[in-house]
Amino acid sequence: MHPRSPKLLEDIREAAAFIGEVAKGKSLADYGADRLLRQAIERNFEIIGEAIKRLAQHDAETAARIHDYRQIVAFRNVLIHGYDLVDHALVWSTIESQIPTLLGDVEALLA
Repeated sequence: MHPRSPKLLEDIREAAAFIGEVAKGKSLADYGADRLLRQAIERNFEIIGEAIKRLAQHDAETAARIHDYRQIVAFRNVLIHGYDLVDHALVWSTIESQIPTLLGDVEALLA
């Protein structure tokens, strides 16, 4: 593992855990109605995507062990560059279906 990889993995874990924590007990309707919640979640998805992008640049082997890592980077790009195209239902679905998998992958790599 590249020397920078543990820090990047920790950044991913912290951001993913934050998303899971703030989304707990909330619904898609809550997400759509609460601008602060949306921006906090989207910002942490951006952090995840950027950290995975950097991980792939420095340690492609480790990045490849994260499920759908390329799609995560692409999602980050949409959030940043296509902010006006963000679909709340897609973001919420990603929280529910992908955050647990991402956390599991990253925690296994950090172990």
